[in-house]
Amino acid sequence: MSKLQGVSDTLFIPLAARIVVSKKFPEYFFDEKALSLEKYIPDKSIQKKSSEYSLMASVARYYNLDLMVRAFIKKNNKSNIVYLGAGLETAYYRLNEQAALFYEIDLPDVIAARHTILGEQANERLIAGDIFDMEWTKQIDTSMPTLLVASGVFQYYKEDTIIQCINDVKKRFSNVELIFDATNETGIKYTNKYVKKTGNTGAFMYFYVNDSMEFSKKTGTELIEERVFFTDARKMPAKRLGLYTRIAMKVVDDKKRAILLHLRINEFKSNGHCA
Repeated sequence: MSKLQGVSDTLFIPLAARIVVSKKFPEYFFDEKALSLEKYIPDKSIQKKSSEYSLMASVARYYNLDLMVRAFIKKNNKSNIVYLGAGLETAYYRLNEQAALFYEIDLPDVIAARHTILGEQANERLIAGDIFDMEWTKQIDTSMPTLLVASGVFQYYKEDTIIQCINDVKKRFSNVELIFDATNETGIKYTNKYVKKTGNTGAFMYFYVNDSMEFSKKTGTELIEERVFFTDARKMPAKRLGLYTRIAMKVVDDKKRAILLHLRINEFKSNGHCA
């Protein structure tokens, strides 16, 4: 684990970002569990190679996802929260929501590492497998309101793979929504440049969304929300951030280079049919 190679190893990059921002800007984002995992990061140079902007971009994604997941749980109470390609995501601990059942799904080697490092809590289940083969759905009550969260995952695949995944989910869940982060075509170019800088040349990105509404129509889903990353980040740490970081945040938000899409895939109607 001394070098970052391959997609599964990218789990250390967002973890490092959560650690740095928790230390530097706790008024914006604080992840106590992530801080406790710092000793497991194999390559400490990640933090040194990452710009302040790239660290904030990574954490802004989690900041907004947490807000969106909390809102879903508040609306539905007893529900499933499913993290696809979970890596070492520590949202379960940040959210501390007992009403929902949390599922973290990832490849076997990642889940094995997660079992060792984080364990499995009372209302949490770790599932080893490929998120695209749908075998994981057999371990979930698909009749319950379900929120799928894909953070930093879809970008590594081609668009047709993502569309097929959404179509497969439609067939298996009665009431399901999906939240995922995406960049536009320009954003992908910048992101790949950053990933290359960290040394992880085996994990370039492909999938992008230039038009959220168009993608929603293409997948036969309902666009609930399109959210930019930095609305709160530009207010809370404010002038404590470097000038370049503040300018980059504004440009990225204004041009929608990084967004979160919230889609309703289908919803069980009172007439007994799925929308």
